[in-house]
Amino acid sequence: MVDKNKAKSAKSFLQKLRSNTAGNTLAMAGMALFPMAAMIGGGVDVSRIYLVQTRLQQACDAGALAGRRQMANGSWTADSNAAQTAANNMFNANFDTDAYGSFDGSQTFSENAGTVTGTASVKLDMAVMQMFGYGTKTISVDCDASMSIPNTDVMFVLDTTGSMNCPDDGSSCPSGNNGNVEASNARIIGLRSAVKCFYETLAKRDSAEDCGSTPASGSENNAHLRFGFVPYSTNVNIGKLLPNDFLADNWTYQSREAVTELRNVVVDYDEGTPYLFGSTFSFQGSWSSRTTVETHFNINNQNDCNALRPADYDDMSGNEGSPFNESTWNSGGNQITRWYTDESGTRYDYSTSYNSNRDRCRIRLRTRTLIERREYRREDTPIFEQQEVFSRYDYKPVTFDVSALKAGGSTWNDSLDLPVGNQGLDTGISWDGCIEERQTVRTTNFDPIPTAAFDLDIDRMPTTGDPNTQWGPLLDEAVWGRYDSDGWRQYGTVSTANNLGRAFSYSCATEGRRLQRWDTPSDLDSYLDSLDAYGRTYHDIGLIWGARFLSPTGIFAADNAATANGGTIDRHMIFMTDGDTVTSSTEYTAYGVEWYDRRRTSTGSAPSGNDLTTQVNERFLAMCEAIKNQNITLWVVSYGTGVSSTSRTNLQTCATSGKFFNASNGAQLLDDFRTIANDISQLRLTN
Repeated sequence: MVDKNKAKSAKSFLQKLRSNTAGNTLAMAGMALFPMAAMIGGGVDVSRIYLVQTRLQQACDAGALAGRRQMANGSWTADSNAAQTAANNMFNANFDTDAYGSFDGSQTFSENAGTVTGTASVKLDMAVMQMFGYGTKTISVDCDASMSIPNTDVMFVLDTTGSMNCPDDGSSCPSGNNGNVEASNARIIGLRSAVKCFYETLAKRDSAEDCGSTPASGSENNAHLRFGFVPYSTNVNIGKLLPNDFLADNWTYQSREAVTELRNVVVDYDEGTPYLFGSTFSFQGSWSSRTTVETHFNINNQNDCNALRPADYDDMSGNEGSPFNESTWNSGGNQITRWYTDESGTRYDYSTSYNSNRDRCRIRLRTRTLIERREYRREDTPIFEQQEVFSRYDYKPVTFDVSALKAGGSTWNDSLDLPVGNQGLDTGISWDGCIEERQTVRTTNFDPIPTAAFDLDIDRMPTTGDPNTQWGPLLDEAVWGRYDSDGWRQYGTVSTANNLGRAFSYSCATEGRRLQRWDTPSDLDSYLDSLDAYGRTYHDIGLIWGARFLSPTGIFAADNAATANGGTIDRHMIFMTDGDTVTSSTEYTAYGVEWYDRRRTSTGSAPSGNDLTTQVNERFLAMCEAIKNQNITLWVVSYGTGVSSTSRTNLQTCATSGKFFNASNGAQLLDDFRTIANDISQLRLTN
């Protein structure tokens, strides 16, 4: 039997225990320990996974970028797989496979169509999550890297002066710039090679040049990428690349003008009466054989026989021939006309033969053709008329209408007629495309560029009908020198009936090319192979026109301001020269024959070589600053060992900061051009 008091006491205890919560916290804490451990451990391990994955991705990216930069010339396998080696080395430098507890790491890099692809993976043991069944985690990443070309315009301004025919190794160059014939290792050969390899590197298209590798198939750049060229020496050849309106209709040249005067001029003659002036006879052919025509008997002696001989005679019964060998001359103010005729006849020649034994006398005859040549004359009296006739030439500046060169739009004729021939007659004058500059100023201070120096204003548009803002065709066949009878040059007008010499030198560089796509490598090869080296070194004129062709706000703004779809364009100019400025006052330049024209030097005296060299150098440096102010990257390359330290300093000053190169030979020039191409390219991650 249950004790009711004990049962009641036990029930009271359980009720009290149920309502008492003093010990519950410990139990609950014990029960929460496991989920809390999972949360904290998961956070630790996830942080480790994220850290390893981030560093692995960074290493993969770095390796892909390093590999792509190493193969900037376009070949993944070049130089014993140097690109892949560079990728692996860069990966290993950025990720240690034992880092953060990782192990069994691996990475691979490959290339296709210019894009380097990489994969990398490592294993990572979980630190806390193992108690929940999570053991080892494999972490993998992918990465891609490629060279992308931004929208880019590149203008080459290339020195093609006579010294570019000289060897590029610094060896001696015969006088006359190797006779103006390329040496077997001429600098211009190295230049052609460097530009072709630059093109391969940037455009990813295979030129005819052996650049050490071939761009990968399918890696061609199809962005907005244009190249232009301004070869320069004494002048630049760009006139036929311009619209007709950019050149003036009339231009002034150091030329000559025929001067006439009013004179009585014989315009015709009144014919006089012909008369026989004289005649001569001559035989033609040989005598015939003698034949007996008469025989007489009972002739007592030779004298009686001779008395029977008929007289010789000429029978001129033939027809008189047509006049020939007519000639005229003046005598006493009259014109004498003379001519001849021939009439044929026969000479009859008799002889005797006497035989005394038989008292016989024979009469014998032979004949021969006879020619009578008659000389006739006629005296004609002149008919006079007053006319303007040539008197002399005035050698001086002459303005000519040159609009006949314009064929409409941007089409040009290659020649025109000007009245500079013998005694002022029209004669054909050819034009090869070189041009004279527009208005300039006489100063050596170009900081800032004077507003009236239109020739140094990159962006000034020409105004039709205003020759100060336009350019003129450079016509060497219309230009003469001026000097006196002792051979001294004269600044003023020289009047003489003589044909004076040219007394100047002239050269015109290979025609330039405006910015354009060169999707067909053979077109680029052909153009570069056509570059000839000839003439003196005028750096300023090359830079001036390179700037005009490249400027986004100048005379070709419609083509240069933006891409076809309105995108922005990176602009680069590459200026290359192999020597110092070389000028001469007797060169026909873009500013005329400077001894006579003096457009940029004092008119009071002939310019010295130092005057002209100073002008070219100061204008060159002014243009360098103007170009850089256009947000154009200006790369400058000094080529060869013939550049003086002063000129090299000017070239370095000209370049955008950090963009000057000094190439001592063709191999170094090629490397420098390739470096420039790589810098223009933008290395980027594509994934």
